[in-house]
Amino acid sequence: MTGSVVITGASTGIGAACALHLDQKGFRVFAGVRKQADADALKAQGSPRLTVISLDVADTLSISTAASAVAGAVGAAGLAGLVNNAGIVVPGPIEFLPLPDLRRQLEINVVGQVAVTQAFLPLIRAARGRIVNMGSIAGRMATPFTGAYAASKFALEALTDALRLELAPWGISVSIIEPGAVATPIWEKSVKNAEAMLRAVPPETFVLYAEAIEALRKAAAHSEKNAVSPVDVARAVEHALTAPRPKTRYVVGREAKIRAAMAFLVPDRVRDKLVAKAMRLPKTAPSAPPKAGEATWG
Repeated sequence: MTGSVVITGASTGIGAACALHLDQKGFRVFAGVRKQADADALKAQGSPRLTVISLDVADTLSISTAASAVAGAVGAAGLAGLVNNAGIVVPGPIEFLPLPDLRRQLEINVVGQVAVTQAFLPLIRAARGRIVNMGSIAGRMATPFTGAYAASKFALEALTDALRLELAPWGISVSIIEPGAVATPIWEKSVKNAEAMLRAVPPETFVLYAEAIEALRKAAAHSEKNAVSPVDVARAVEHALTAPRPKTRYVVGREAKIRAAMAFLVPDRVRDKLVAKAMRLPKTAPSAPPKAGEATWG
């Protein structure tokens, strides 16, 4: 099964890997990006079939314009697939998480996915195509200081389940990909976001969370070293789009499989202790303010 497929967030990382992989497999890929420089870089690596479109999942006009452009290009043939990949990570302790940042996290990772799906569903229905949502193992098990991101991925799990049942009468498959750590630029972006967030939070954040934030920084660096290739994720997306009987969920990577098993099998309190130990989180609250420089990222 090949045909036309739309991929959001295709500028770098998983989205770019999916676009290039599916392009190599013979799909006509419409890769959504926001910057011209990313569009040029992607086109330079793809075949003549690969078409880059301007698409910002947080902008309704951008979405409708992209959907109209794709509809004009594919005509009555419709879309074989939609890969909802665009997303961001907003890190930080929930106690001091700026509410505008939380709203932005949910707007892009949740509302944006629904907006794109609504816009392209008529084309998916025309071809009896498939929808693939890019989730995360964080959508099954949240960890400290990534609560906003995990909340968005938990929400995407729910949307995927509901949509799979709602679209079943038309034979439209809906799957979700659940990778663990993936070797993409999102790590560098997350560190920069964390640094910006820490500059804006009240001073008591460092009094209360300095040791825990430092532990998280070290845990993130370890995860980055053991991250899977984005091509592994792209292969899972390919299977979801082409297999005679696609899975409803694709857990990608050893870390993700361990966390999925923990989420399913291990009681909450026991899991909390295991996560805290693995991340080397502090066991007791701080008794005194940390020394200067202890609450830094990067």
